[in-house]
Amino acid sequence: MNKKIYPLIIVISAIFFFIPFLGSVHLFDWDEINFAESAREMIVTGNFSRVQIDFHPFWEKPPLFFWMQVLSMKLFGINEFAARFPNAIIGIFTLIALYFVGKRLFDEKFGFIWAMAYLGSFLPHLYFKSGIIDPFFNFFIFISVIFLAKSVRENGEREGLKYALYAGISIGLATLTKGPVGLLIEGISVLIYWATVKFKKITNRKNILVFSVSCLVITSVWFLPEIINNGFWFIREFLKYQAELFLKPGAGHSGPIYYHFLIVFLGCFPLSILAIPVLFRKYAGSIDKGKYFLRWMLILFWVVMILFSIVKTKIVHYSSLAYFPLSYFAAYFVYELVNEAKPFKKYLVWILLVTGTIFSIILIGLPLIPRYKDLITPFIKDGFAIACLNTPVKWNGYEFLIGVAYLILIFVSVIMIKKKHVFRGVIMLFYSTAFCIFFYLMAVVPKIEGYSQAPEINFYKSISGQDVYVTTLGFYSYAPYFYFRKLPGGNIENSNKEWLLNGKIDKPVYIVIQSTKKFLLNNHPDCSFIKQEGGYMFYRRLPESVK
Repeated sequence: MNKKIYPLIIVISAIFFFIPFLGSVHLFDWDEINFAESAREMIVTGNFSRVQIDFHPFWEKPPLFFWMQVLSMKLFGINEFAARFPNAIIGIFTLIALYFVGKRLFDEKFGFIWAMAYLGSFLPHLYFKSGIIDPFFNFFIFISVIFLAKSVRENGEREGLKYALYAGISIGLATLTKGPVGLLIEGISVLIYWATVKFKKITNRKNILVFSVSCLVITSVWFLPEIINNGFWFIREFLKYQAELFLKPGAGHSGPIYYHFLIVFLGCFPLSILAIPVLFRKYAGSIDKGKYFLRWMLILFWVVMILFSIVKTKIVHYSSLAYFPLSYFAAYFVYELVNEAKPFKKYLVWILLVTGTIFSIILIGLPLIPRYKDLITPFIKDGFAIACLNTPVKWNGYEFLIGVAYLILIFVSVIMIKKKHVFRGVIMLFYSTAFCIFFYLMAVVPKIEGYSQAPEINFYKSISGQDVYVTTLGFYSYAPYFYFRKLPGGNIENSNKEWLLNGKIDKPVYIVIQSTKKFLLNNHPDCSFIKQEGGYMFYRRLPESVK
């Protein structure tokens, strides 16, 4: 294959896999709908400096990602495609960046392998099809670490200053995307790197000053006007929330200390398997660019994994920054195999095959659950899950074949690797995973969503535009805001559940409740039952004047 066409292949592959079918399934609660709603409320209110939810201040996140969603919604309308489109674009930029960084470190083939590893692994790929903040956040941190590493390595003062400037701008953008945790991660990484060189001088005051000032200038784009216009209370609440995420678990988001290790190594299949030999290899210092950068990637990986294992709140995407260094380890190992510097160990063959088989069985089994639900439901103890499973969803019957095809392709890829066709076998493995995700998102995920949240969301869409109140009871959801298209104003009590259930309302209230929690309305005879769909029940309460 002509190495000159690698960038073209990467761009075409990224466009093909990341953009189609972005809007084929509703946004998922909580994060996807939460962030899209903040962008929608910016458009509705015309206030692009203040992040809001339900038209109240939302101090959990800075606004940069929401600004990107606003631009997308201006182009494509307020819908699922527009909410996810920014991540598809940053996905294209990410793969291109990996290629060119890899090319500078080694050559075109290394850059291509690195980009394909990221494209062809489950969680890294899926995040570029989502509407969450992390792909932007992680990209900016990763780019900043690259520039910092170059700034430290460069001997020339001018080059060092240039890369310090770029690093400061990048981490400033990361801070505007998700807050100061990016700066914290990078700061810890630099301190650990400094310790690995026995606290020898790694930079100078000019570089530190340029980095700090450029970061401050970028973050001041939002923080400074917010402080000038509204005082310190919003920033204070924002910082307080960031601290609470570290110190105590979020509601429903606790987990064991090994949580993120499990998520990263299973979710990043197959690159996570190929990364194992490099990740746990004894590192020896070298002036070689690839090994020098390997040290930075090892530090970044362990900082992310240990930091978020300590953090009390456990959410899948908190450790997603680790995908970058992990993909580098995988590319590093594959590159060694291609150049016959290292053998492909038998234990890796078995781990690839066993893990791939488990994934394939899951992919095969999910579409078959509805077909055999009568055999499965006696073993399910959750009444809400059983009710959801009884939602009428039409299947074509062939969906399980996606998992079967993936299993076959995994075995073919491993056989090719074993027969010394390493480059072709690995690229086939990555493309097989990408195609598996592509077809599964198109054919299976919308149907799975039909059992979970679709009945709830379709109800909100059916009453959108009506002059009514909407609320949930017994569970929290951002879906009523985004899919009902709630507008600002109205009665000051319209977000108060107690008032909506017991107060003197001025217009109808629609109440959504999970079927297993309908007892919460036992003492509300004025709430009339409308219908049940899947695991959700829908009620209406009318004002006295209408009764």
